[in-house]
Amino acid sequence: MTDRSERPLAVFDLDNTLADTAHRQRFLERAPRDWDAFFAAAPHDPPLAEGVALVRESARECEIVYLTGRPERCRRDTLDWLAAQGLPEGEVHMRGNADRRPARHTKLAILRRLARTRKIRVLVDDDELVCLDARKAGFTVVQARWTAPSGELKDAQEREGRT
Repeated sequence: MTDRSERPLAVFDLDNTLADTAHRQRFLERAPRDWDAFFAAAPHDPPLAEGVALVRESARECEIVYLTGRPERCRRDTLDWLAAQGLPEGEVHMRGNADRRPARHTKLAILRRLARTRKIRVLVDDDELVCLDARKAGFTVVQARWTAPSGELKDAQEREGRT
């Protein structure tokens, strides 16, 4: 095993990659969308077996980093959820509370910043636009396809910059 700073990074999204958000989609289906309720329900997300297995497998050779479009105000709930699932420790990068850029822009900016000093072995994310842009930028990507896509969540990620 190499020193932690020499290990490559494996970067994992949370929502619909590691955490099943299906039970809270209903908060995005109404107008106006209830973002407070959507994020308040996140601690109750069941884990997604495929994503959990992949993050644990990746932790054998990589340092784990979590990259989410969730706003910074959700940090405590997010850290508690990761710990409750027994997931590997790792830095958690979140969007700023007032950042409304599409997820593909915020996440790619963070990936590029991380890549300045560390090798990124893989990004695992469910958002097809995030995956597409990361591939175009030269990153190795695994698109998480183990949940049913949500039109509401996709719209929120791309147009509203909320997750």
